Amino acid sequence: MLLRLFKSNGPLVNFFYLVVAVLLWLPALLKPAGYSFYTGENQGLLYAPLFSVTEKYPLLQVIIALLIVLFLSFLIQQIKISFSLIKIRTKLAAAVFILLSGGFTALHTLHPVYFAAIFMMLALYSLFSVFNNPEPVTHFFNAGLFISLGMLFYFNTAVLLPAFLFSISVMRREPRFRDYVVLFIGFLVPWLFAFSYAFFADRLNEVLLIFRDNIMTPVSHFFKNYLLIGYGSLLILLTLIGSVKMMQVYDMSKVSTRKYFSVLFIIFFFTILGFALIPAASQEMLILSIIPLSFLIANLFTTINSVFWSEFLFTLLLLATIFMQVARYFLVNG
Repeated sequence: MLLRLFKSNGPLVNFFYLVVAVLLWLPALLKPAGYSFYTGENQGLLYAPLFSVTEKYPLLQVIIALLIVLFLSFLIQQIKISFSLIKIRTKLAAAVFILLSGGFTALHTLHPVYFAAIFMMLALYSLFSVFNNPEPVTHFFNAGLFISLGMLFYFNTAVLLPAFLFSISVMRREPRFRDYVVLFIGFLVPWLFAFSYAFFADRLNEVLLIFRDNIMTPVSHFFKNYLLIGYGSLLILLTLIGSVKMMQVYDMSKVSTRKYFSVLFIIFFFTILGFALIPAASQEMLILSIIPLSFLIANLFTTINSVFWSEFLFTLLLLATIFMQVARYFLVNG
């Protein structure tokens, strides 16, 4: 019953999703607090000016983060529509993203990863636009450009560069060397401007130290965080079930759909790999990881044959997300 409500494509469903998002973020809205950054995490070249303006206004930070989550859910829906990732008419992928992000209560405030996620979505749209496109050069350039702009907010967005380079061979029937070069050139352009600014502003050493801190600072929000580990375990379970279901219908899916989901898997793999390879990558990276997961899990809920199991799994996800809010309330007020 709950899944049917969330799968609705009626005119009021957007308002319903808005209400759900606000309710999930209500504890943060009632008791706003800024994020506990490690040294340099909030000093990205494009994020630092925004942080300096909002630093003393934690409620504003929470509201901006919530608005970005809603905007990201809108972008997810636009990609779903533009590339027909899910067969039926539903906005469930957007709803799943709202629920998943709602479960990460420590991130219910402003963090540079949210801005990086916007550029990740734009890069993903550009990459998907390459399929069957006789002139893909502009899209490859834009994809590299958007990844680079995301890094200027959240440096560990760098994990997306190899993911997108690998994805070229998936999206193109006969990939050319030029495709890789153009994407990489698009990636380099913002950095040329960034380092030029740092050089002429006599901030080059400072900027290099910020980059170092954003890579080498050892951070782990998972250690003894049993709530986050438990919630993450549920997402892993849904990911595994969704992957099995996707493999079952893989041969029956359109060529384009197979390619799109293959790219989403590659992106998900590299964001998870980032946890192992980048000491500074921690819970915030999950915001990037759940973007491809939103499509996969939504596809699971729309293709699973058993009404009981689809409702059960969705209800389990919803209850777990609600539980994370309740647990946050008691932790904050305990």
